[in-house]
Amino acid sequence: MTIATALAMLLAGAAQAAPVRAPAAAQAGTSADARFRGLADAEYAWRKTLRGADEDAPVRERSGLPDVGPRAQAAKLARWTATIAALDAIDPRALSPSAREDYVVYRTQVEALLAEQRFRDYEKPLNADTSFWMGIAGMARETYRDEPALRRYLSRLAQLPRYYDQQIVNMRAGLARGFTPPKVTLQGRDAGVAEIVAAGAGNTSPFYAPFVDLPATIPAARQAALRDEARRVIASAAVPAHATLLAFLRDTYIPGARATLAARDLPDGRAYYDSKVREYVTRDMTAEQVHALGLREVAAIQARMRTVMAQVKWKGDLPSFLTHLRTDPRFYATSPQDLLNRAAWIAKTFDGKAADWFGRLPRGRFAIRPVPADIAPFYTSGRGGPGVYLVNTYNLPARGLYSLPALTLHESAPGHSWQMSFAAELEGLPDYRRDTYISAYGEGWALYCEALGEDMGMYETPYEVFGMLSYQMWRAARLVIDTGIHAKGWSRDRAQAYLRDNTALSDHEVTTEVDRYIGWPGQALSYYMGELAFLSARDRAKKALGGKFDIRAFHDAMLSLGSVPLPLVDARADRFIAEGGKGPYPLP
Repeated sequence: MTIATALAMLLAGAAQAAPVRAPAAAQAGTSADARFRGLADAEYAWRKTLRGADEDAPVRERSGLPDVGPRAQAAKLARWTATIAALDAIDPRALSPSAREDYVVYRTQVEALLAEQRFRDYEKPLNADTSFWMGIAGMARETYRDEPALRRYLSRLAQLPRYYDQQIVNMRAGLARGFTPPKVTLQGRDAGVAEIVAAGAGNTSPFYAPFVDLPATIPAARQAALRDEARRVIASAAVPAHATLLAFLRDTYIPGARATLAARDLPDGRAYYDSKVREYVTRDMTAEQVHALGLREVAAIQARMRTVMAQVKWKGDLPSFLTHLRTDPRFYATSPQDLLNRAAWIAKTFDGKAADWFGRLPRGRFAIRPVPADIAPFYTSGRGGPGVYLVNTYNLPARGLYSLPALTLHESAPGHSWQMSFAAELEGLPDYRRDTYISAYGEGWALYCEALGEDMGMYETPYEVFGMLSYQMWRAARLVIDTGIHAKGWSRDRAQAYLRDNTALSDHEVTTEVDRYIGWPGQALSYYMGELAFLSARDRAKKALGGKFDIRAFHDAMLSLGSVPLPLVDARADRFIAEGGKGPYPLP
């Protein structure tokens, strides 16, 4: 039985009582539950080992780098093929309500993983936004609190030649069959690798940073030995690995990357893009349907934008107002610290409102830091996750302050940093629902938080409201642009013009964002599709419950799901209504 059948049954029963989550031992109440949970638990335990030793530990505590060689890739393909076959043999109708919900989440994850293996996505381990070497560079910015943690860090650095060689072999295979990011999206992306090589192997290497100020608990003699070992490993492993990678990127890979843009132009490209639409939308929709929806939403947001323009008594048209926002100095920070300070003020303002909008507050907190200089020129305006909200302070005239409240709500709290911390602290859910990330849910929630900011009073001027609408437009336009490029053959110039004409994004952001969509097919679809699910769920609940509706209970219900495909957001809203608006936790 397929995931579509399981979803249909789950949604059909959504108005029944919510699944009761007993301790794990008690949940396996039927043979079907036991079979499913045994299958899922075993596969997920195996999956966690794929990224290297100590996978379930925080990054700073891991000692291994992943094996991405041919045997490992074949093992993934075999395991996930067998897993889907085993799931097909389990009748979701025989599962308990909670296990059936887990089945839908789990199957969605494994289907996406299997599709990536079948299309050999590992032969394209980079895009315009991220790359495997960026993750390596991030290790040097971690905090290592004792000698064992530092030695695990050195162990990973020592494995870089093997790890980079495997990645290069995979990239060569992709290059040979035309499976690469478009060449135009790779220009300048080698800068971070070049900086590592240029810095050399001494104390100036970015990889040496954790050894500059060592914890005082480490004796002086041990500190000296650690520093000597660090310089040796950087010289013998880290720098040579980066030098080899840099030569490959500059001499072979970037010059040989494909000239075309569309995912449909890749090998088996139409099926490949269809798989990405399924992965990032998590609904049974075609690229053409997503494109048409995007056009409708863009038109609706334009109408709201004109209302705000009337509020500030703007006499011109939308393009002239967008030019005004892009060029008036009052809308831009005067220094990187000014931008960071404003972001911190916005985040702290939300803290004062949080208890009025959420019943359960996560314990996790986040720091606000600038995007690292080596990736800032082509990075997004901000990025959030557990423990951190990155703010891009590069090219300040491209960072409109009118959009900063929406950006902060999306990336920090109650968006990504908040939601991911909340999920990690959930009890009673399988690890694969707490620890993994389904983009339609995560990005949809974060975009919903931008719109929620208007209800919360986070936007203090009409310009900030317009900044929020511009960000809403940005994500609605993605539905049009992503499908336009990858399914309809749009040019880069056409995609840039569409984004420029409909949003207040700076020209710099328009360029970097469109290149991101070109190089990362489908991911841009998740944001607005996810937000629509949360907005629809809230509207249905408010209408059905009337005076019984409590926004705090609703938000707790949505966040208590972990990370799920969008049909489960629909189903949870139906259960919320059936329960009379009762959330999963007692309200203060």
